[in-house]
Amino acid sequence: MLRLIGVVIIVLGFYFRLDVLGVVIAAGVVTGLVAGISIVEILEILGTAFVENRYMSVFLVTLPAIGVLERYGLRQRAAHLMSKIRGVTTGKVLAIYTVFRTIASAFSVRVGGHPQFVRPLILPMAEGAARKKYTNLSNYSNQEIKGLSGAVENYGNFYGQNVFVASGGTLLIVGTLQDLGYDVSAIEIAAASIPIAVIATIIGVVQCLMLDRKLEKNKGGDR
Repeated sequence: MLRLIGVVIIVLGFYFRLDVLGVVIAAGVVTGLVAGISIVEILEILGTAFVENRYMSVFLVTLPAIGVLERYGLRQRAAHLMSKIRGVTTGKVLAIYTVFRTIASAFSVRVGGHPQFVRPLILPMAEGAARKKYTNLSNYSNQEIKGLSGAVENYGNFYGQNVFVASGGTLLIVGTLQDLGYDVSAIEIAAASIPIAVIATIIGVVQCLMLDRKLEKNKGGDR
């Protein structure tokens, strides 16, 4: 049971909203020490894992470009575009993005991401659609739009990526199941992930449409 202390550290870290990277590293170090691994070996494992997966930090290169685009009005232009489209609603914008993000992930097309896509583009479009209809959009309704904008990105990315045979998520599942003695292939995992991705997309779209109904009911106000 003591070896599960890493899970406890992560839960407490998230509960107290501590730095995510620091919490994960602390959990890994403590778990390693409890398992009898020396601190030098733990640091070697962390260093090796970082070097082998350093391509994961490539997305940081895009952040300066996104910052420049935001400084010169990308968010404002996205919101302005929505104000010009007849019949557009927050729910429709987010529902379309949910479907688009899932399909893109299924084909391993990297067009999403919270910092690269949702924050500078999708969220302003969703907020712009809401402000077009409800000029006095409350902070409560705005926070709900922010939350759902982030959620639909997770739906599409998390459930859609496993449909692609060579995605990291699919290969991780295959490796884990094979280590546990299950003879599975990446194609089988990808095929089994298709109905899950479809169900997740439908639920996401319904959630978006429910947000539209909620905004209409309270007229963009509180609750």
